[in-house]
Amino acid sequence: MTEVTIGIDVSKDRLDVHRLPTGEEQAFANTKSGLTSLIRWIGAGPVLRIVFEPTGRYHRDLERRLAAAGYALVKVNPRQAKRFCEALGVRAKTDRADAAMLARMGAALALEPQPVRPDILNELNELIAARRALIKDRTAAKNRAKGLRLALLRRQNASRLARIEADLAAISKAIAVLIAPG
Repeated sequence: MTEVTIGIDVSKDRLDVHRLPTGEEQAFANTKSGLTSLIRWIGAGPVLRIVFEPTGRYHRDLERRLAAAGYALVKVNPRQAKRFCEALGVRAKTDRADAAMLARMGAALALEPQPVRPDILNELNELIAARRALIKDRTAAKNRAKGLRLALLRRQNASRLARIEADLAAISKAIAVLIAPG
């Protein structure tokens, strides 16, 4: 039986896909219907691994849908993928070429699939990132308050600080709900 490895280059609007060893290529919209078409295109045949680079939020639906369909997934660090291309002397940088290179990398290095991170961890990461940004905003507003002379600007800054504190409280509550047992 032939080992099938699929490489997917993920972008905001599009998924470029390459299947090894046949070399078939296809592009799909990075939408719900596009993902349905992708899963249909991949089919039920024996797929050893699907290799892709994480791309912020653009890969999450792809990852979730492919995992739910039972496929073995490999997320590749973009720096490692770039070094793999450099090692092969590949200079072309297109989405199609990237998909082919990801498939080739997965097959050549026999990359092992990893379990998909649970949604709760993704949600916690988003909340923590938002919390960190709010803390930076709060620090900046407090520092700015020290130099404000005009009453209007002091009131606006105080209002901004109150809003930041309310947002921080809401995020802390959401985090507590997510991590609460049961």
